[in-house]
Amino acid sequence: MENTEENKSKVVVIDSLQSWEFHVNQASNQNSPIVVHFTASWCMPSVAMIPFFEEFASDYPDFLFLSVDVDEVKVISCRCTFWFMHIHALIT
Repeated sequence: MENTEENKSKVVVIDSLQSWEFHVNQASNQNSPIVVHFTASWCMPSVAMIPFFEEFASDYPDFLFLSVDVDEVKVISCRCTFWFMHIHALIT
């Protein structure tokens, strides 16, 4: 029998601006580093990176790993990628 706790993803999937603000503020208050994977279902390199991102999240439990689908939560991708994080495109 497999341990479901071991199989549970350590990556938090962000589905709203409120979710983003909650997790980022919580991590910031705890001085926890934040790693964000901006992804899109149509971006095959991004999709291929998901298992590696999951593995990193398991290997670094003191970090907060967030996943943001740029098409699902456009307000975050627009606000963060273009203004704050200086990411201007996804590879295709």
